[in-house]
Amino acid sequence: MKFRVMSALGIAVLLSACDSGSDLDPQRQIGPDPQLPQAKNFFMPPMQVPEGTAWKEGETPKVADGLKIEKIPASLMHPRQLYVLPNGDVLVAEANGVKNPVTAPKELIMSLVQKSSGKGGPGGNRITLLRNVNGKWEQHRFIENLNAPFGMQLIGNTLYVANADSLVKFPYQTGETEIRTPPEEVTSLPGGELNHHWTKALLASPDGSKLYVGVGSNSNITENGIGAEYGRAAVWEVDAATGASRIYASGIRNPTGLQWEPQSGKLWAIANERDEIGSDLVPDYLTSVQDKGFYGWPYSYFGQHVDERAQPQRPDLVAKAIKPDYALSSHVAPLGLLFYGADNMPQYRGGAFISEHGSWNRTPLNGYKVIWVKFENGKPVGQPQTVVSGFLTDDQKQVRGLPVGLATDNQGGVLIADDAGNAIWRISAAQ
Repeated sequence: MKFRVMSALGIAVLLSACDSGSDLDPQRQIGPDPQLPQAKNFFMPPMQVPEGTAWKEGETPKVADGLKIEKIPASLMHPRQLYVLPNGDVLVAEANGVKNPVTAPKELIMSLVQKSSGKGGPGGNRITLLRNVNGKWEQHRFIENLNAPFGMQLIGNTLYVANADSLVKFPYQTGETEIRTPPEEVTSLPGGELNHHWTKALLASPDGSKLYVGVGSNSNITENGIGAEYGRAAVWEVDAATGASRIYASGIRNPTGLQWEPQSGKLWAIANERDEIGSDLVPDYLTSVQDKGFYGWPYSYFGQHVDERAQPQRPDLVAKAIKPDYALSSHVAPLGLLFYGADNMPQYRGGAFISEHGSWNRTPLNGYKVIWVKFENGKPVGQPQTVVSGFLTDDQKQVRGLPVGLATDNQGGVLIADDAGNAIWRISAAQ
């Protein structure tokens, strides 16, 4: 396998040799009006992949001034999403995707190259429960034999889990440390043999009557055919009681995080945008999500900038494409979104924490950190602040961890799932 990975890296270097890397400071692609250069076309996208390396004993990510960080002791297999139950127990969804057939040579190369950064290896396909008892953490196998779980939500005494291909539910009683009741399907979700962008974000409405599910596309830009995209690149609205569903918003390539913005009460999402047209295209973004809104994919990006690769063209849809609220710069791969409302770190109250899993198809690398975006009057403002860094070494040659899920614990700390480092980190005020 080592030989195959190194061979893939060599091929990737050759195929991307014509790209000179980014021409822009990433800060020029942050905010409501990012700079968007001319699109480039590649048989293979530019690649820069750091080597995966384990955290050393006692080693932690770096945090902003006034904060401290600690590692929650646990044995995990690719922790992805986090959910804090009312009694303070922490649920950890462990998964590393589903196996997809290789339909093109570049998919094999991309898969091998990405695994070299620590993204490979089996996921737990389970939910683990972590409980703090008098300062010591217990670990329990809460739900097992799931299919790449990601989103989790509790409504009353019912726990909902978004698998890679279905939304299921379980009965839950406060304090229990395992559920062995078979899952009950609420509704199927786009899955099947070909199931790219398997992560299904999940969020309940404030009254608990509806569930919102983020469903990513099945390709970069419909290269697997438009039929493979049925119901995808969208946010679904599901009736919690009946399982009836509808497309709430569409044209969002991969909505990996869903949250309610506390001041406006509006639904917000983060999105992973398309690849293969350059290191500086297309910026990933943070946006409010409008009911029946269309956000461009695959026909246009960041509003009505036409992507000529999507054929046949749909000018009627491009004319309706909504411009996202706030660009995060290109290829940072945002996977976690959290509006912070606790008192432990008051300097961050009201704003949004965003975990950036990090680029693999951009030179230089981008992301690999947790940022915070200030909100005023229900809208993001200014430049983001880096809150947690150090997942990537300063020379960009090695990556220790990859941040994904975010959650606020009952003491006001923020928990961060690190799927490559198989760790849960907790940040809080330093005093």
